[in-house]
Amino acid sequence: MEQIIVMAERVISNFGMIAITDIIDIAIMAFLIYKLIILISSTNSGKVARGIIFLIAALAMSSLCNLYTVSWLLNRALEVGVLALIILFQPELRKLLEQVGSSRLGKVFSGSRAAVSDELDAAITQTVEAYGDLSKSKTGALIVFERNNTLDDAIRTGTALDTVVNSELLKNIFWNKAPLHDGAVIIRNGRIVGAGCMLPMSGNLNLSRELGMRHRAGIGVSEQTDAVVAIVSEETGSISVAVGGMLKRHLAPETMERLLRNELTPEKKEDESSIFNRLGAMLQGRKEGKSNGENNKK
Repeated sequence: MEQIIVMAERVISNFGMIAITDIIDIAIMAFLIYKLIILISSTNSGKVARGIIFLIAALAMSSLCNLYTVSWLLNRALEVGVLALIILFQPELRKLLEQVGSSRLGKVFSGSRAAVSDELDAAITQTVEAYGDLSKSKTGALIVFERNNTLDDAIRTGTALDTVVNSELLKNIFWNKAPLHDGAVIIRNGRIVGAGCMLPMSGNLNLSRELGMRHRAGIGVSEQTDAVVAIVSEETGSISVAVGGMLKRHLAPETMERLLRNELTPEKKEDESSIFNRLGAMLQGRKEGKSNGENNKK
């Protein structure tokens, strides 16, 4: 008991030594670490980060165990690795420096994603409307809805755009004589940011032979990122949606819309359902109150 009291007194005395500057210092470092984690997750660099952590842990273990040769090799690997990381993440570093140089620090340190916007809701509606017509005319289409993982590399392979999603515009892009019809359209936060974009092919050897290049590209990008991909087959006109490497085929436009909304706007769905539940409870309460009042009158 005395030891616990002594430890408590030490903890209290240590807390008393903490100044306001120490709290600010810790808060800034925590914020920077959090933003670094967000940056790694949004640039598909999780595997690289895990590799770096593994190397650092191995270096620490080799130093503790007095493995001098292994420790020397790991030190040299880390020294070369710093240069390799600069080369590997050159596009992301350049983008970060451009934002700092243009005084857009708000974007550099802003949240990873804003709340689901009305533009995204309208984009889903317009996409479903366009896919209904494209399916009837058997016009091939490939649309990628970006989520947390950015698709800047894919956008650079096509034509960069910045426009609202419109069903007529989508049908014109995927018209078989249009110059951008062979690639993918990429939608970010409810706006078209790229068209005619090339996507990585799926490495899954168990895919059906019926699936063409458009479906394999859609599955491939859904395997490597958290994007939601909507596809129209040029041969059959069937609508498919790929999420997490899984392909759901032969969807009706209504089913496709429901699936897209569940994947892209889950928070909004939960908010709407909670509102409806509250309204239903209020109406039910009023009905019960009225019925009880009528019974009392009787």
